[in-house]
Amino acid sequence: MNFIFDIGNVLINFKPLLFLEELFGEKAVADKLFQTIFQSPEWRKLDQGLLTHQEAEDIFCMREPELQPEIHQTMQNLKNLLTPIPETVALLPKIKELGHKLYYLSDFHAELRSYIFDQYPFFALFDGGVFSCDIHVTKPSPAIYRHLLETYQLAPKDCLFFDDVEKNVAGAQAEGIHSVLFTGAACVAPYITSEEERVI
Repeated sequence: MNFIFDIGNVLINFKPLLFLEELFGEKAVADKLFQTIFQSPEWRKLDQGLLTHQEAEDIFCMREPELQPEIHQTMQNLKNLLTPIPETVALLPKIKELGHKLYYLSDFHAELRSYIFDQYPFFALFDGGVFSCDIHVTKPSPAIYRHLLETYQLAPKDCLFFDDVEKNVAGAQAEGIHSVLFTGAACVAPYITSEEERVI
Protein backbone atom coordinates (compact mmCIF):
# COMPACT_ATOMS: atom_id res chain seq x y z
CA MET A 1 0.00 0.00 0.00
CA ASN A 2 1.11 3.55 -0.75
CA PHE A 3 0.39 6.03 2.03
CA ILE A 4 0.11 9.59 0.70
CA PHE A 5 0.15 12.50 3.15
CA ASP A 6 -0.66 16.15 2.83
CA ILE A 7 1.86 18.16 4.87
CA GLY A 8 0.19 21.27 6.31
CA ASN A 9 -1.82 20.42 9.45
CA VAL A 10 -1.21 16.72 8.80
CA LEU A 11 2.54 16.29 9.30
CA ILE A 12 3.46 19.90 10.10
CA ASN A 13 1.43 22.56 11.89
CA PHE A 14 0.23 25.48 9.79
CA LYS A 15 -1.89 27.89 11.85
CA PRO A 16 -1.16 31.37 10.49
CA LEU A 17 -3.71 33.35 12.50
CA LEU A 18 -2.45 31.97 15.80
CA PHE A 19 1.11 32.62 14.62
CA LEU A 20 0.27 36.27 13.84
CA GLU A 21 -1.51 36.79 17.16
CA GLU A 22 1.52 35.44 19.02
CA LEU A 23 3.95 37.46 16.89
CA PHE A 24 2.22 40.83 17.24
CA GLY A 25 0.00 40.48 20.29
CA GLU A 26 -2.84 42.49 18.74
CA LYS A 27 -5.82 40.74 17.25
CA ALA A 28 -6.72 43.61 14.93
CA VAL A 29 -3.23 43.63 13.43
CA ALA A 30 -3.20 39.84 13.17
CA ASP A 31 -6.57 39.79 11.42
CA LYS A 32 -5.47 42.42 8.90
CA LEU A 33 -2.21 40.63 8.14
CA PHE A 34 -4.00 37.30 7.84
CA GLN A 35 -6.29 38.76 5.21
CA THR A 36 -3.51 40.66 3.41
CA ILE A 37 -1.06 37.75 3.24
CA PHE A 38 -2.62 34.35 3.80
CA GLN A 39 -5.95 35.00 2.10
CA SER A 40 -4.48 36.80 -0.89
CA PRO A 41 -4.23 35.63 -4.51
CA GLU A 42 -0.46 35.94 -4.13
CA TRP A 43 -0.39 33.25 -1.44
CA ARG A 44 -1.89 30.82 -3.93
CA LYS A 45 0.66 31.92 -6.52
CA LEU A 46 3.40 31.13 -4.01
CA ASP A 47 1.95 27.64 -3.68
CA GLN A 48 1.94 27.40 -7.47
CA GLY A 49 5.57 28.47 -7.72
CA LEU A 50 4.61 31.55 -9.76
CA LEU A 51 6.03 34.11 -7.30
CA THR A 52 9.05 34.25 -5.03
CA HIS A 53 8.67 35.25 -1.39
CA GLN A 54 10.28 38.61 -2.13
CA GLU A 55 7.96 39.31 -5.03
CA ALA A 56 4.94 38.46 -2.90
CA GLU A 57 6.20 40.60 -0.01
CA ASP A 58 6.66 43.57 -2.34
CA ILE A 59 3.05 43.21 -3.53
CA PHE A 60 1.74 42.96 0.03
CA CYS A 61 3.66 46.09 1.00
CA MET A 62 2.34 48.05 -1.96
CA ARG A 63 -1.19 46.96 -1.13
CA GLU A 64 -0.93 47.85 2.58
CA PRO A 65 1.91 50.39 2.93
CA GLU A 66 1.03 51.20 6.53
CA LEU A 67 1.78 47.58 7.46
CA GLN A 68 5.17 47.29 5.75
CA PRO A 69 7.18 46.57 8.94
CA GLU A 70 4.68 43.94 10.07
CA ILE A 71 4.52 42.36 6.61
CA HIS A 72 8.30 42.13 6.48
CA GLN A 73 8.45 40.60 9.94
CA THR A 74 5.77 38.07 9.03
CA MET A 75 7.47 36.99 5.82
CA GLN A 76 10.83 36.71 7.56
CA ASN A 77 9.35 34.46 10.26
CA LEU A 78 7.18 32.14 8.19
CA LYS A 79 9.44 29.22 9.02
CA ASN A 80 8.35 29.48 12.65
CA LEU A 81 4.88 28.41 11.53
CA LEU A 82 6.13 25.00 10.49
CA THR A 83 6.50 22.72 13.50
CA PRO A 84 6.03 18.94 13.35
CA ILE A 85 2.87 17.23 14.57
CA PRO A 86 4.50 14.54 16.75
CA GLU A 87 1.55 12.15 16.81
CA THR A 88 1.47 11.83 13.02
CA VAL A 89 5.22 11.84 12.52
CA ALA A 90 5.51 8.97 15.03
CA LEU A 91 3.41 6.77 12.73
CA LEU A 92 5.74 7.07 9.74
CA PRO A 93 8.41 4.56 10.87
CA LYS A 94 5.70 1.99 11.66
CA ILE A 95 4.25 2.38 8.16
CA LYS A 96 7.69 1.76 6.66
CA GLU A 97 8.39 -1.18 8.96
CA LEU A 98 5.29 -2.90 7.61
CA GLY A 99 6.66 -2.57 4.08
CA HIS A 100 4.41 0.21 2.81
CA LYS A 101 5.62 3.21 0.84
CA LEU A 102 5.29 6.86 1.83
CA TYR A 103 4.59 9.82 -0.44
CA TYR A 104 3.69 13.45 0.19
CA LEU A 105 1.30 15.59 -1.86
CA SER A 106 1.18 19.18 -0.73
CA ASP A 107 0.47 22.76 -1.73
CA PHE A 108 3.72 24.38 -0.64
CA HIS A 109 6.11 27.25 -1.34
CA ALA A 110 9.55 26.54 -2.75
CA GLU A 111 11.42 28.41 -0.03
CA LEU A 112 9.48 26.70 2.75
CA ARG A 113 9.89 23.30 1.12
CA SER A 114 13.66 23.67 1.26
CA TYR A 115 13.44 24.61 4.93
CA ILE A 116 11.37 21.63 6.05
CA PHE A 117 13.57 19.19 4.15
CA ASP A 118 16.65 20.60 5.86
CA GLN A 119 15.04 20.90 9.27
CA TYR A 120 13.08 17.66 9.70
CA PRO A 121 14.84 14.33 9.13
CA PHE A 122 11.61 12.33 9.00
CA PHE A 123 11.24 13.34 5.33
CA ALA A 124 14.04 10.87 4.59
CA LEU A 125 11.48 8.11 5.22
CA PHE A 126 9.48 9.15 2.17
CA ASP A 127 9.82 7.41 -1.17
CA GLY A 128 8.90 10.57 -3.05
CA GLY A 129 6.14 13.08 -3.52
CA VAL A 130 4.89 16.19 -5.24
CA PHE A 131 4.91 19.83 -4.20
CA SER A 132 2.56 22.18 -6.00
CA CYS A 133 5.29 24.79 -6.45
CA ASP A 134 7.27 22.39 -8.65
CA ILE A 135 4.50 21.69 -11.15
CA HIS A 136 2.54 24.98 -10.86
CA VAL A 137 -0.69 23.19 -9.97
CA THR A 138 -2.50 23.08 -6.62
CA LYS A 139 -5.06 20.72 -5.14
CA PRO A 140 -7.80 19.83 -5.88
CA SER A 141 -6.90 20.03 -9.58
CA PRO A 142 -6.97 16.52 -11.08
CA ALA A 143 -3.56 17.21 -12.63
CA ILE A 144 -1.70 17.19 -9.32
CA TYR A 145 -3.03 13.76 -8.30
CA ARG A 146 -2.37 12.35 -11.75
CA HIS A 147 1.16 13.76 -11.71
CA LEU A 148 1.93 11.90 -8.49
CA LEU A 149 0.43 8.65 -9.77
CA GLU A 150 2.20 8.84 -13.12
CA THR A 151 5.56 9.97 -11.75
CA TYR A 152 5.81 7.03 -9.35
CA GLN A 153 3.74 4.58 -11.41
CA LEU A 154 1.17 4.12 -8.66
CA ALA A 155 -2.20 2.46 -9.16
CA PRO A 156 -4.95 4.55 -7.53
CA LYS A 157 -6.50 1.46 -5.92
CA ASP A 158 -3.21 0.83 -4.11
CA CYS A 159 -3.08 4.32 -2.58
CA LEU A 160 -4.40 5.82 0.64
CA PHE A 161 -4.46 9.61 0.90
CA PHE A 162 -4.81 11.79 4.02
CA ASP A 163 -5.64 15.49 3.79
CA ASP A 164 -7.25 17.93 6.23
CA VAL A 165 -9.26 19.76 3.54
CA GLU A 166 -12.49 18.19 2.32
CA LYS A 167 -12.23 19.44 -1.27
CA ASN A 168 -8.74 17.94 -1.57
CA VAL A 169 -10.02 14.60 -0.29
CA ALA A 170 -12.86 14.73 -2.81
CA GLY A 171 -10.40 15.57 -5.60
CA ALA A 172 -8.32 12.50 -4.82
CA GLN A 173 -11.40 10.29 -4.58
CA ALA A 174 -12.44 11.48 -8.04
CA GLU A 175 -9.16 10.02 -9.32
CA GLY A 176 -9.89 6.65 -7.75
CA ILE A 177 -7.65 7.13 -4.70
CA HIS A 178 -9.06 5.95 -1.38
CA SER A 179 -8.95 9.11 0.71
CA VAL A 180 -9.54 10.04 4.33
CA LEU A 181 -10.27 13.45 5.84
CA PHE A 182 -7.48 13.95 8.35
CA THR A 183 -8.71 14.92 11.81
CA GLY A 184 -5.70 13.71 13.79
CA ALA A 185 -3.26 10.81 13.97
CA ALA A 186 -6.02 8.59 15.32
CA CYS A 187 -7.66 8.52 11.88
CA VAL A 188 -4.45 7.13 10.33
CA ALA A 189 -3.67 4.44 12.91
CA PRO A 190 -6.43 1.97 11.89
CA TYR A 191 -4.93 1.73 8.40
CA ILE A 192 -1.45 0.84 9.61
CA THR A 193 -1.66 -2.91 9.25
CA SER A 194 0.13 -5.61 7.33
CA GLU A 195 -1.05 -6.35 3.80
CA GLU A 196 -2.59 -9.60 5.08
CA GLU A 197 -4.73 -7.71 7.61
CA ARG A 198 -5.67 -4.83 5.35
CA VAL A 199 -9.26 -4.12 4.47
CA ILE A 200 -10.18 -0.81 2.76
